Amino acid sequence: MRLDAATFLLQWASGGIAFLWFTLRSQEISIGYSKLLRGVFGSLAIFAVAMGSFFEPNLIREIASAAVALVAFTTITNKSSKFDLVAVALGAVGLVASVIANNDANLVDLLRVIVGAAFLGAVTDLMLLGHWYLVQPGMTRKLLNELTNALLVIWPIEIFVMILPTGMISVLNGTIDDGWNGVLGYFWIGCASLTGVLAWFTRAALKERSYSAVMAATGLSYLAILTAFGTDLVARALLAL
Repeated sequence: MRLDAATFLLQWASGGIAFLWFTLRSQEISIGYSKLLRGVFGSLAIFAVAMGSFFEPNLIREIASAAVALVAFTTITNKSSKFDLVAVALGAVGLVASVIANNDANLVDLLRVIVGAAFLGAVTDLMLLGHWYLVQPGMTRKLLNELTNALLVIWPIEIFVMILPTGMISVLNGTIDDGWNGVLGYFWIGCASLTGVLAWFTRAALKERSYSAVMAATGLSYLAILTAFGTDLVARALLAL
């Protein structure tokens, strides 16, 4: 398994746009939110092109990243979310191409990349959506609850694909040397566990009636982003050794 910046950025952009579609499908949020997220994730796709062009280029991945950015920016003012799925499909093509380019790639590597994209996208969109309640405070909490539930579904799948052989179990039992006497393996366990705990606490906070509960949920999602990135990136870095 290989870890490179271009693939990671394309994962992040594709997953984020996928959950933008997930949020927009009910048309209960203002167009400003879609502008924000398309701008953010379109920019990440551009950075993916730049990183891929300078470090270990992959033509199909770079074309896919550029296409994701193009779709995001050309549809930035669209109320419809159907073109977001086009961007997600293009991103998926680039991610598959990135995995296939590895000589020792297998189905497990592909699962880790695809599930990782969904995992990072869900937790990032959850934080951004929480902040959007400051702009559009009249929204119902249904959208935040749906994103939190989606994260809680993806979270165990992310852990599962990371422990599939050869996976994090090999780091924990010493078969793969992390260079820190196993500390990074336990750090990964902490990140993986805390991500789930924080997501559960976020859902619990949203059950409270006060408006401050949304702010509390947003704060928890901030922490969840840190632990989620640790869950994905630490595992991928160790398994790339």
